[in-house]
Amino acid sequence: MSPAEKTPTGIKVVATNRRAFHDYHILDRIEAGIELRGAEVKSIRDGHFSLNEAYALIDRGEVILRGLHVIPYKHARADDQESARPKRLLLHHQEIDRLFGQTTIKGHTLIPLRLYFKRGMAKIELALCKGKQAEDKREALRRKTADREAERAIASHTRRG
Repeated sequence: MSPAEKTPTGIKVVATNRRAFHDYHILDRIEAGIELRGAEVKSIRDGHFSLNEAYALIDRGEVILRGLHVIPYKHARADDQESARPKRLLLHHQEIDRLFGQTTIKGHTLIPLRLYFKRGMAKIELALCKGKQAEDKREALRRKTADREAERAIASHTRRG
């Protein structure tokens, strides 16, 4: 499946932050809308953005997404486009209060996992995460390698017989 194909649920996934799955333990997931300006939506639809360094924080009762770099749309006016502008995430107050309580725990942070369009609206899947230690990353890599080798062995065994 290409990165911008629609899933059966009508969601068009534009980007996935695969690095987050490697660096963090995912504790909880939540969907949020993004407050975008002008041609930022068109740039995101075209895939001209970077999700790798993005993170969210709670500031004065609002969830702010920082580090999402949206490259200015080439056919838009140049005076109203800032590539690294902090973007407000749209959540209910109850969700913000719950996330605020969970992010005050040491080591917990909000990381975006996916950016997608749902019924034409830009959405982001946020995850409450806890950082992995180096040995956790090595263990996950070992497990992944062992699973891959087991699948290869099963596949080669079934092809022979």
